[in-house]
Amino acid sequence: MTLPLPPFAGRAPDQIGIVVSDLEAAFSRYDREWGLTSWRGFVYGHDTIPHMTFHGEPGRYRVRIGISATTPQIELVELLEGPSIYDDWVAEHGEGLHHLGFWVDSIDEGVAAMQAEGHTPTQTGGGYGLDGDGGYAYFDTVASFGVILELIEVPRRRREPDFVWPR
Repeated sequence: MTLPLPPFAGRAPDQIGIVVSDLEAAFSRYDREWGLTSWRGFVYGHDTIPHMTFHGEPGRYRVRIGISATTPQIELVELLEGPSIYDDWVAEHGEGLHHLGFWVDSIDEGVAAMQAEGHTPTQTGGGYGLDGDGGYAYFDTVASFGVILELIEVPRRRREPDFVWPR
């Protein structure tokens, strides 16, 4: 029996996620060394993401992220509160490349396809769009791919950024 391919099969990543300890310093470094000069920033936590889990339990993490306007999108993630996959990653691997993200039409269908492959979501979030849509799910695929994979259902309408850089 052949299992269905995961939703990212045959595609390049839509997002490259990088964990940093200081978002402002990272913006400056990426501007200076890579020419990434413009970022939209969001603070995400239980107050902005109604449905969050970490290892199947309610999630209590909080992050600040910066999103570039490039393709693929670069996402810089600064952990504000844990526990989460971000501080787990930093404890084991340090700062740097954390995940590859793939946009999917349906987070529920994407999660089901990954579960059919034997991958359980490690961390999830849902409902962060203005219309209560939008979701993400991280999968520990380090043994297979050397990196975490994230499926992202982009919300139809995203709230305005909490900040932009440069300010």
